[in-house]
Amino acid sequence: MNTSNEGGCLCGAIRYQVSGEPALVQACHCKFCQKRTGSAFATMAAFKEEQVVISGPPLCEYKHQSDESQRWVCCHFCGNCGTTVLITLERNPSVRVVPGGTLDNPGHFRITRHIWTRSAHDWIVFPPDSQVREKA
Repeated sequence: MNTSNEGGCLCGAIRYQVSGEPALVQACHCKFCQKRTGSAFATMAAFKEEQVVISGPPLCEYKHQSDESQRWVCCHFCGNCGTTVLITLERNPSVRVVPGGTLDNPGHFRITRHIWTRSAHDWIVFPPDSQVREKA
C-alpha cells in the first residue's frame, strides 16, 4: 500500500501530504459535521502531527465549542476557497484530522468506524463490519 498521500483545497492554494497509515478513519454523523460539510456526514482520517505537511498560504481557523462536551474543534481552512483541509481537537491536540474529501484519492483509506450515529439520517445504512457508536 502507498505510504504517502496528497490532498488540498478546492482552489489548489493549500496542499498537504500525509505519510504512513492513519490511526483511525471514520465517518462522523454529528450535526456540526453535517453543517460543516453540507452533507449527511463527514469522512475523516486521523494522523499524528508529524505525519502531515501543509504547504501554501497560512490557514484560517474557526474554533467551535461543542454544546454537549464543551470541548473545542478547530477547523483550519483555505482563506480563498473556504475548504477545511485540517481539523484539530481539544480532546487530542497532537492529532491532525484530514477531511476525506480533500484527499486526491479519497477512496484510498477505508472507513472503519461511524460516530455520533444518533444524529445520522434515517436512510443511512452502516456496513456490518464497521464500528458504530452513538457518541464519539
